[in-house]
Parts: sequence; structure tokens; C-alpha cells
Amino acid sequence: MPTRFIVAIDGPAGAGKSTIARALATALGFVYIDTGAMYRAVALRAVRASGDLSDETSMSECARACLIELLPDNRVLLDGEDVSGAIRTPEIAQAASKVSALPGVRCAMVALQRKLAESNSVVMEGRDIGTVVFPDAQAKVFLDASPEVRAARRVLEMRQKGIDADPARIAAEIRERDHRDSNRAEAPLTLAPGADYVDTSDMTPEQVIAALLQLVREKAGKDIQS
Repeated sequence: MPTRFIVAIDGPAGAGKSTIARALATALGFVYIDTGAMYRAVALRAVRASGDLSDETSMSECARACLIELLPDNRVLLDGEDVSGAIRTPEIAQAASKVSALPGVRCAMVALQRKLAESNSVVMEGRDIGTVVFPDAQAKVFLDASPEVRAARRVLEMRQKGIDADPARIAAEIRERDHRDSNRAEAPLTLAPGADYVDTSDMTPEQVIAALLQLVREKAGKDIQS
């Protein structure tokens, strides 16, 4: 393996990026970086301050002021507070989608994401990892699934956490996020040049992980113990 190896995973909401990326990082012995959690932390801070989520100046200042820590046990700290649960609500998910479209917010988060990977091999997932954050990543993947499958997965995930989830509302929110993420002016969600497209609609998480492990092995040019 090179001194530092970057696995960039992009894809829309509900494609299974977080689950797959976390398991893949564990199998490879890499550091897992959930960029979505970073944008959610910014959104949480803004919502708590009753900020205008469309005001780029104030949102950019908010992003630069945030002290975000991603801990090895998958906890997220915001200014020293454990917000791992607070950032996972539908309200914060929608707020994160809005603030992440702002160039100033993205600039602050991209700088932090690159810093986190300066001295580590990482599996980093988000929506612009292979296109903007690490366009030269050794392995780039675009995880996708049909909108229906993604909505069903999100509903199941929320209900397992004891969160009330209306399927019609979740499906509408995913459509809205897809449109916003794919059409924003700054770093839109798109297939990165050289990325491998993986449709997970009919795949189990174990099958996806196995496929990505094989892909990384091929990119690295040698076997990686899993």
C-alpha cells in the first residue's frame, strides 16, 4: 500500500454510503470520515442559533467557527458537545442539505476534510469527495440505488432508531435533496471522472463491501487483508 491511500465514496441520500464506508474502513484498517456528519454539525449550530440557512455570509462564519471532531467510535463532537444523535434528525438532514450548497460553507469543510486525511489512509464519503475534495483519490466510487429503495432504507433506518417515519414524506424529502444536491452551483453531486459506479439496489451490504474491497485491492495493485 502507498503511504497514504484515499478511497472516495460519493452518492445520493439513502445509497448506504455511511454504513458501507464505515465497514470498508474497518476492513482495510483505514480512518473513516463521514463528511455528511460535518455538514450536519454546521447545520445544527445554525439551527440552534436561529440562523438564516440561506445567508451565505453568516453560514460561512458559522462553519469556520465550528470545532468539529469525528471520534473513532463514530461519535461526533461539536464545540466539545456530543451531538451524534442530535445531527441525525430529519430536520437537521434537510438543514444540512441547504447549508452545504453554500460555497463558503463547502470551502470551510473541504479544508477540514483534507486536513483530516493529511497523514492517514482514509475512506471518506459524501457528495463531492471524488470530484472536489480528492479528485486524485486512488479509488473513487459512486454508490447509488433507485429512489424507491433509498426511501425504503431510510424509513427502516429511522424506525429502528425509534423515529417516526412517514414513507411518502421521506420519499419526497429524498427527491428534494437529490434535486438540490445535483443542481447546486457549488460542487454538485455527479459521477467523478474515473469513478466506479455501483448500483446497490439489489445488493446486500455484505455484497457491496466485498465488491469495494476487491476494487481497492485492484487499485492498490496488491492484496489487502480483510
